[in-house]
Amino acid sequence: MTFQHNVFRRMATHLTVLFLVAPACLAQSPETVRAWDRYVARTEARIDRELQSRERFLAMEFEDRDAAAALHRELESGQIPVSGIETRDQDGSRIDVPGGAIHHWRGAVFIPGVTLESVIEAARHPEGDLQEDVLEARVLERETDYVRVYLKLVRTQIITVTFNSEHEARYRRHGPDRVSSRTVATHIAELEDAGGPGEREKAPGDDRGFLWRLNSYWRYAAVDGGVIVECESISLSRSIPLLVRPIVGPIVSRVARESMGRTLGSIRSRLTGPE
Repeated sequence: MTFQHNVFRRMATHLTVLFLVAPACLAQSPETVRAWDRYVARTEARIDRELQSRERFLAMEFEDRDAAAALHRELESGQIPVSGIETRDQDGSRIDVPGGAIHHWRGAVFIPGVTLESVIEAARHPEGDLQEDVLEARVLERETDYVRVYLKLVRTQIITVTFNSEHEARYRRHGPDRVSSRTVATHIAELEDAGGPGEREKAPGDDRGFLWRLNSYWRYAAVDGGVIVECESISLSRSIPLLVRPIVGPIVSRVARESMGRTLGSIRSRLTGPE
């Protein structure tokens, strides 16, 4: 039994590496894109309903009382709570994504001793201190409530993958102490020979499908002593084969969770100094 188990684990490990290294061999299918669009539409409809509330604003305030209180305690103690969530269809069923996988995460951070305006100003100027998985950031266009930026992203899942990406962010004010924003990646391209003389963007369908789409939804709320920042992130990648899912799935989840934590932590560090 042990021998068979070890053989299976070795096979699964080899298949995992093969999955991570091999090209996706196909671009996003129309079915994949339609499922993504449906998932995003359902998610944004829920977010819009929440933002219309006069009594509540942060996503955590729409949790049950005990869960919301626990999250507030974590934030007050300096923690950055991050959790995976899922949007369901109208009938409560899961939204199937043929050929793809959707990764949906939410995190929050409390930034002490700052104003809402200073946090928004920092968010609109990402050229400052870069976090570990952002190699380069440039503002391509900026207006009062709109920013278009270029980000060179790096992700490590056993292997390291680098992307060119462009993102559009639009900001909305919901009163003197509340701001929300919606950020959509308008271009994502995996790089070949990243950082080398032959660096170039891979054509769609030639990439390995680690990151096809990326949306993020932010809420900024001024509270006693500082500002709470929430981020809800949805990304689309190629699907994970069933055989290697027990190994690859946790790796993907860990990378996504750590990336969310780094993003929120870097915002706090930028405004309050090194932790």
